[in-house]
Amino acid sequence: MAKPSILKGTRDFGPSTMIKRNFILNTIRNVFESHGFLPIETPAMERLETLTGKYGEEGDQLIFKILNNGNFLSKADEIALHERDSKKLSFSISKKALRYDLTVPFARFVVLNQNDIAFPFKRYQIQPVWRGDRPGKGRYQEFYQCDVDIIGSNGLLNEVELVQIFDEALSRLKIPGFEIKINNRKVLAGIAEVIGASEQFNEMCIAIDKLDKIGIDRVNEELVGRGISMKQCEALAPVFSFSGSNSEILTFLGEYLSSSEIGLKGIKELKSILDICSNLNINEPKFKLDAVLARGLNYYTGAIFEVVVPDSGIGSICGGGRYDDLTGIFGLPDISGVGVSFGADRIYDVMEHFKLFPEETMSTSQLMFVNFGDQESLYCLKLMNELREKGLNTELFPTSAKMTKQMKYANQKSIPFVALTGSREMETGVIAVKNMVSGEQHQVKREDLVEFLTC
Repeated sequence: MAKPSILKGTRDFGPSTMIKRNFILNTIRNVFESHGFLPIETPAMERLETLTGKYGEEGDQLIFKILNNGNFLSKADEIALHERDSKKLSFSISKKALRYDLTVPFARFVVLNQNDIAFPFKRYQIQPVWRGDRPGKGRYQEFYQCDVDIIGSNGLLNEVELVQIFDEALSRLKIPGFEIKINNRKVLAGIAEVIGASEQFNEMCIAIDKLDKIGIDRVNEELVGRGISMKQCEALAPVFSFSGSNSEILTFLGEYLSSSEIGLKGIKELKSILDICSNLNINEPKFKLDAVLARGLNYYTGAIFEVVVPDSGIGSICGGGRYDDLTGIFGLPDISGVGVSFGADRIYDVMEHFKLFPEETMSTSQLMFVNFGDQESLYCLKLMNELREKGLNTELFPTSAKMTKQMKYANQKSIPFVALTGSREMETGVIAVKNMVSGEQHQVKREDLVEFLTC
C-alpha cells in the first residue's frame, strides 16, 4: 500500500491552523458586513466555456479542467489527439473546470439572477479557488479568496469604499506597513497608444505585470517577444524609470499622455479617488499610485489595485479593479462593476511571518472543567449550559482520568483556564479556577465566572 500523501500546492490544516485562518476570515467578513455587503456562494465547478478567455492566455493555461464522466476519449478530437495538441484536445474531453477566481462566477451569477438583485448589488464571497500554478512560497494550487464587489454602478465612490475596506481589514489584522497600490487600465491603454502599441495592449499588460518579479530587462525581452518593437520599449522606458509622490506621478503622466484622450480620462479618475481618500486620511505611504501596476487579467477596464507588505517575503496579498462589461460576455451588457480580493492564505503567511496572531486565537475553548466523577460531571454540564448561553466557550474532559492527563490535554489545546469543581465547590458555589499561563489559582463565585474570565 502506497504511503499517503497530498498533492503539491495543497495543504492539510490542523486545529491550531484552522483557528488562525478563521480569525482572518471572520475579521475580513466583519469588515465586509459593516459596509453593507451581502454573502453569496457559487459552485466549485463551472462550465469550461464560462471560465475560458477571461483571464488572458497565461491564465487560461492555469485553469484546472475536469475530465468528462465515463469514457471521456470516446468523443475526443481525433486530430488533436493524433497531433498531441493538448489545448485543442481539452475542449473535447472536458466540459467542466474548477473555478479560477470568484469574479467571473460572480458575473455569471449576476446574469442568471438579475431579476432578483437590487442594483447596485454589493456582495461578498469567501470560498476556495484553484489554479494550476507552480507551487512556491505564498503560491498554492488551492487557496481561499475573500472577494467583495459592487456591480451596477460606475461611481468612483465605489473604488473609495474598497480602499477603505483594504485599510480597515488589514489594520484590524495589524498587518505592518501594508501598501495599497493603485493604477488605471485607461492610463495603461493611453501608454500603449502613445508608444504605438494599442493593438498589443493586453500583451503589454501581461509583460508589465511581471516587472516586480523579473526586472526591467527581462520585461523588455518579453515585450519584444510579444510583438512590441525595441523603439516602442524605449518610448516606454520613462514610465518604468519615473518615481515620485502621487502628485508628481500624476503630473508626469499628464504630460506623457497629453495626446491620449483615454489616458487623460484614467488620470482624472485616479486623481478623484486619491483626493477623496486623502480627505479620509488614507494617504502616502499607505496609499500609492504605481504607474506600472498592470494586473494581467483581461477583464479590468478602470482602476486597478494591489496590496503588498514589504519585508514579508510574500507577493501581493490583495488585488482587484474595475470591470465595465464582464456580464456582457454572458448576455447582460453595460453593467459596470468593481471589486477586490483578499488572499487569505498569503495573509496567513504574512501574519505567521510577523507573529501577529493574538494568543486568544489559539483555542476555541476559554474554560475546561476537570472531570472528578459522575456526580461532579453532571453539576459541570448544567453549569456549562449557563456559561455557553452567556457566550463563554467551555468543555468538560470526557472521563475522570488522572489529573495530569486532563491538565496535559488543556495545555495541548491552549485552553487558558481550567475549573476544578469537586464536592466542596458544589456545596459552596465557589469554583477553583486555574490560569494555565501564570499557574495562579483563584476562587470565583459561580455567578461571577463569566466576568472573571472575560475581564
